[in-house]
Amino acid sequence: MNKQIIFKKRPEGLPDDHTWELQSNPIPEPAEGEVLIQHHYISLDPAMRGWMNEGKSYIEPIAIDDVMRAGAIGKVIKTNNHPTIKEGDFLTGWGGVQQYAATDGSNWRKVAPDLVPLPMYIGTLGMPGMTAYFGILEVGKIKEDDTVLVSGGAGAVGSIVGQIAKIKGCNVIGIAGGADKCSYMLNELGFDGVIDYKSENIQDAIHRECPDGIDVYFDNVGGEILDAALSKLRMHARVVLCGAISQYNDKENIKGPDNYLSLLINRATMQGMIVMDYTNDFEKAAIEMGGWLATGKLKSREDIYDGIENFRDTFLRLFSGDKKGKLVLKVLEEE
Repeated sequence: MNKQIIFKKRPEGLPDDHTWELQSNPIPEPAEGEVLIQHHYISLDPAMRGWMNEGKSYIEPIAIDDVMRAGAIGKVIKTNNHPTIKEGDFLTGWGGVQQYAATDGSNWRKVAPDLVPLPMYIGTLGMPGMTAYFGILEVGKIKEDDTVLVSGGAGAVGSIVGQIAKIKGCNVIGIAGGADKCSYMLNELGFDGVIDYKSENIQDAIHRECPDGIDVYFDNVGGEILDAALSKLRMHARVVLCGAISQYNDKENIKGPDNYLSLLINRATMQGMIVMDYTNDFEKAAIEMGGWLATGKLKSREDIYDGIENFRDTFLRLFSGDKKGKLVLKVLEEE
């Protein structure tokens, strides 16, 4: 049987016990020209919360009674005359939160399991890593000696953003919640400074760590932290709007920036970025980041939890902050 997480009800605020239903359905048979993939790992990302909402967005909302949308990585265990994919290949793509998926291979890509651990292909070499790469380089347009401030600096995207900025010669300040995450950014990732938003005044801390102002602010959280960062922009600063996890579960009182006039005063820009816009260049980015990983310039961390039955509790770690690096759910049941 194929264990699946089925989307049943659009949540108001944090998803609850009624949002999804765990079902066991027959394993699908691949049609002509399709393959059957047995998922090993599922990617858990903040963007998934936005996909549950109705309304206009960059992607269609998940339909009620569909398998919960998510990135996945797994092994091809059966083919039905597929022209390019064979049994034993490993693929990553939009497989959803389930143990098996049948597909014609569209929007999936082959990966090499002997080069890096599989979870890394849905983390540093997957959507989060690509988001960090193109967000900081193409949208943030970082230059050597820039002061870069990144919120969610211990997370899947922010940790890579900060490391890429260091590789490019920037002064990097990371924001996260708690002493453990701040120590991780400072001592393991090599950031130049850290801010613990849980224990200090965010405005005062940004002034302390960025006394001459911010050239690039990479925003993963929105809300109060975005507002505080806007107040310290330098001339021609760039603000990259990647996410707003502090606001995703608040439908009534979404907080926008009060300090937006700083953009005008400092001739700064604030631009949203969606990683799908850069799909054609993923391979180029993966090659460069793979080189950084191989030489130790870039570190990858995956926070892995076991069992599709534990999907909701694991997913909510995205919003409680109870994780470091990339959040991954293992769904392969060992025989």
